[in-house]
Amino acid sequence: MKNSKVILQSFLQALGVVIYVSIIACLMNNGDKLFGKMDNLWGPVMFLMLFIVSALITSMLVFGRSIYLYFEGQKKEGISLLFWTAGWLAVITVTMFIVAVVAK
Repeated sequence: MKNSKVILQSFLQALGVVIYVSIIACLMNNGDKLFGKMDNLWGPVMFLMLFIVSALITSMLVFGRSIYLYFEGQKKEGISLLFWTAGWLAVITVTMFIVAVVAK
């Protein structure tokens, strides 16, 4: 796998995480409007289930392809993809913080 493909793949994985997290944040921000006020057991249960499913989905987005490449014998590419993805996530996160501070 070429280095440029690894960089592009890692960027797309990081972008997938950002899009997924943004969708979940919108869902949580509008939860009362969508589901109404939940004063029973189902609210916390649904929140915890969403938390678990979100951890699974984001883990697959970040680690899935890297682990696949690693076990297919492309260890260098798998590790490189993982670190590039982590780097992109860090850059995107810092950028979002800067934009939030400047926009305030």
